[in-house]
Amino acid sequence: MFRLLCSHNVCLNSYSRYTRTPLKRNLLTYIKELRPKRPITVDKVTNKGNVRPKTLIFGGASGISLAVSINFLRNGTVVQCHADRVSGLRSKVTKSDEGKFDWAMFWRYLKPHLIKFLGAVAAALAVAFFNIKIPELLGIFVNTLSRYAKIGENIDTKGFLQDLKWPAINLFGMYVLQSGFTFIYILLLSQIGEQLAAKIRQDLFKQIIIQDLSFFDDNRTGELVNRLTADVQDFKSCFKQCVSQGLRSIAQLIGGGVSLFMISPEMATIALISVPVAVGVMSLLGGALRSLSKRSQAQSEKATSVCEEALSNIRTVRSNACEYSEMTLFQRETNAAADLAQQLGVGIAVFQALTNLFLNGMVLTTLFIGGNLMASEKLSPGQLMAFLVASQGVQRSLSQGSILLGTLIRGMTAGTRVFEYLAIQPHVDLLKGLRIPPNELSGEIRFESVSFSYPSRPDQIVLKDFNLVLKPGQTVALVGSSGSGKSTIASLLERFYEPTSGRITIDGYPINFLSPSWLRTEVIGFIEQQPILFGTSILENIRYGRQDATFEEVVDVAKQSQCHDFISELSLSYETNVGERGTQLSGGQRQRVAIARALLKQPTILILDEATSALDAKSEAIVQRALDNAVQNRTTLVIAHRLSTIQNADVIVVLDQGKIAEMGTHQELMKMKGIYFSLVRQQEKQDQENAENRRQG
Repeated sequence: MFRLLCSHNVCLNSYSRYTRTPLKRNLLTYIKELRPKRPITVDKVTNKGNVRPKTLIFGGASGISLAVSINFLRNGTVVQCHADRVSGLRSKVTKSDEGKFDWAMFWRYLKPHLIKFLGAVAAALAVAFFNIKIPELLGIFVNTLSRYAKIGENIDTKGFLQDLKWPAINLFGMYVLQSGFTFIYILLLSQIGEQLAAKIRQDLFKQIIIQDLSFFDDNRTGELVNRLTADVQDFKSCFKQCVSQGLRSIAQLIGGGVSLFMISPEMATIALISVPVAVGVMSLLGGALRSLSKRSQAQSEKATSVCEEALSNIRTVRSNACEYSEMTLFQRETNAAADLAQQLGVGIAVFQALTNLFLNGMVLTTLFIGGNLMASEKLSPGQLMAFLVASQGVQRSLSQGSILLGTLIRGMTAGTRVFEYLAIQPHVDLLKGLRIPPNELSGEIRFESVSFSYPSRPDQIVLKDFNLVLKPGQTVALVGSSGSGKSTIASLLERFYEPTSGRITIDGYPINFLSPSWLRTEVIGFIEQQPILFGTSILENIRYGRQDATFEEVVDVAKQSQCHDFISELSLSYETNVGERGTQLSGGQRQRVAIARALLKQPTILILDEATSALDAKSEAIVQRALDNAVQNRTTLVIAHRLSTIQNADVIVVLDQGKIAEMGTHQELMKMKGIYFSLVRQQEKQDQENAENRRQG
């Protein structure tokens, strides 16, 4: 559902960016283009400064909202609308956070490091034991000093040093052991944590990249990147800190409590009464902090997604002059994240302050009661010192617990979300499936009663009972208005999606039985309308589809695709870096490099998805020559935008609302004077107008 609220008009161009629907001049046309699934209710109208709460409700797909604000002026009434493009993400994050931590999956990752983990646990417990023993040895040392303090100036130096020798050696030895085992457990946990995080990150990337395309339709790139980076980092930090400090603190808390009772049952009893009260208060605060931490993490992720999306589409942002609207959106989300983080900070501050007040009160109480016990000779100075040190150990353990609580909450939440994504299995296994023997592979394609609707829009049928045969070596062109299903047919042939009903076969083999990886690697070459190149050399971009290809093979396909000449003129030739997304090359050059990449696979079937529609006339002519070379002796499916480029196709299929309306050669279709005839005439008229405008300009 789209929920539009009152705002301003700085995001007008963002609407076309996220919905791919052109803006219109008036509200009625605008609403009509949205094709609402529910009756539209207008309950927010600003009229001459009179503001009353109103809302516009629109039906939408996948719960994804729009980033758009509109001001329409009609008959003196300003209608103001606003939609939030992060609200769809908000619902997903909230749902994700409600899951439970997958302990079984965590165990599978920890099991290979079990020996090191047990060693780290043992070392941490040893440190806790030493921390418990140190107060006892310190008490012995202080008792020895106190005996000589009573003697005054007539101290036997030799006897003093002899009496202090072994208490000092024992205490120093305990300090050395404590330091040594601290080094061991921190080292082991660091190794385990980094190896664990690397393995989880690798598996998570693998699990994400093999998902069906419908998964990427429903999940934002920023959210997925956040899982791979921030969430894994938070989980790793939680694991290392909670195991090291948590185990040590718990053991020290228990051992310290026992030591306190052994030293002075009276003072320990007072501590025993007050500690449960403090723990109860901290538990209540901890529950509130956990909920607040989840909300804070979710809001931070939304802000990250806004930033990532704007930067990755910076050219679109710049061309639509939406820099300031993106700033406003990012500012709003970061301010919301900061507010939640500040609330969390206040909660943690209150938690820490109450903890410190309680613990420092324990120290003051210990000194007061201990002084009375010393005055009545029920407690020695060494025992008081030992009790103070032991109580400080307990205090540190409780203080660390308050800090670890926030780390644990954040880490468990992050781990839950990471494991949730790790558990998602794709519907189609990329590696499993049949391979057509080379002697049987000719490239015959059959669409048999194929119907399809996108998983994100199950109610909207894109293809209806579609039937088509592409004979080996034949060039078949698909034409039709936008939304008629042309690109969907190509996506189904590539197995980006699976048909809702019906089947597709290649040389008699049902396509859903074939290995998707083999199909895309060796059988089908796909050339998109706006191909994306990677930020590396031209050589590596061409070789991307077949990375074991030789340099000679790369040069050969570069010549076929009409790009060898311009590559040779570059200073670094094939080693020239194309920049991010290939921005250092022109549109025609990028297209020719993409053609070379597709040809390098030596595909039996070639798909051209409006490969020249975004080019100027000169570049189009060059790319068209490259395409003419590419389609030789291959079964070719052409998705046509410029109809002049497909007049020589063996068969032209005209689609209308997911069905075949007309089919035949160019001459046959022109004689029919139907949809194809109208499209050709319309395009010829548009070309004439463009030519006239160029002459006048």
